[in-house]
Amino acid sequence: MNRATWWRRAATPVLDLLFPPRCLGCGAEVMEAGHLCGACVGRLHLITPPFCRRCALPFTSRAAAGPDMTCATCQQNPPPWHEARAAMVYDDTARSLILPLKYADCTENVSLLARYMIMAASDIMTGESLFLPVPLHRLRLFGRRYNQAALLARALAGLTGAKALCDGLERIRATRPLEGLGRSQRQRLMHGAITVRPGRIPVLAGRHVIVVDDVMTTGATLAACVVPLLAAGAGRVDVLAAARACGQPAAQ
Repeated sequence: MNRATWWRRAATPVLDLLFPPRCLGCGAEVMEAGHLCGACVGRLHLITPPFCRRCALPFTSRAAAGPDMTCATCQQNPPPWHEARAAMVYDDTARSLILPLKYADCTENVSLLARYMIMAASDIMTGESLFLPVPLHRLRLFGRRYNQAALLARALAGLTGAKALCDGLERIRATRPLEGLGRSQRQRLMHGAITVRPGRIPVLAGRHVIVVDDVMTTGATLAACVVPLLAAGAGRVDVLAAARACGQPAAQ
């Protein structure tokens, strides 16, 4: 054990006594930092089978999923990616974890969300997968100071032994916030807004890429990432989000 590890282990009980660890969801005291209390865990709506394999939308029953586990919307208008996964439904409990990360510098939530994302996507990721975050425009990145999707991608890479390529995609056009917009409006707004950085194209050739974001709604932003990745030569592109807004399928 090196000296830094020894000091960290020795100091943790003292710090926990002075500053008791708090639940990342509601702020209640918990036994270990970086976790949820039992009540918040009970309120989490994790997305488990059956769900649409193309857009991660939960089905009401196994019978509703059909033989190919694909919702009717994705059958009629398949999204450009291969498969989609999301860790949890985007409800009040998920918002209590994601919105503070996104807007209030609560980067300590990243590790918890990444662990749930790995559980959700264990069947599609390998050690050779390449995690690419949905990019922010440079003006928004300047205001926010960090890209929450990039933090999630790095955490996923660190926990799985895979790699993250956080500068593989570039948002070349600033867009207005998508909240409150319908699918067609989002698609028009995002069309051509994201591209692959030319210097990263050789890294992507033939690779399995997983595009990472915090919340998946209609999939317009994810599609704007996936289309140029496939054009750049990526072998297969899947998408992974911390949470899935379940008002509508995310098909093109």
